[in-house]
Amino acid sequence: MSGANTFHLVIASIGETRFDGPAVSATFPGSDGELTVLAHHEPLVTTLKKGTIRVRELTEEPKDFPIESGVLEFSSNRAVVLL
Repeated sequence: MSGANTFHLVIASIGETRFDGPAVSATFPGSDGELTVLAHHEPLVTTLKKGTIRVRELTEEPKDFPIESGVLEFSSNRAVVLL
């Protein structure tokens, strides 16, 4: 289920999916500083540093995912984070 104001987000590492579903926004610890993506963000690929990914869904409290490092790719209203 996805609306005009959401995008599909997957946060995964080898053998584990930590999040897979619609998100309103997600804030990432980018290597060049914190960045937030919303639905229909311009395509991007960037590396992530140690920190916390904060995911906001439509109805729930934000969820935090501590990470050591990773890569974020956003395209076609879908974000994939590989840890």
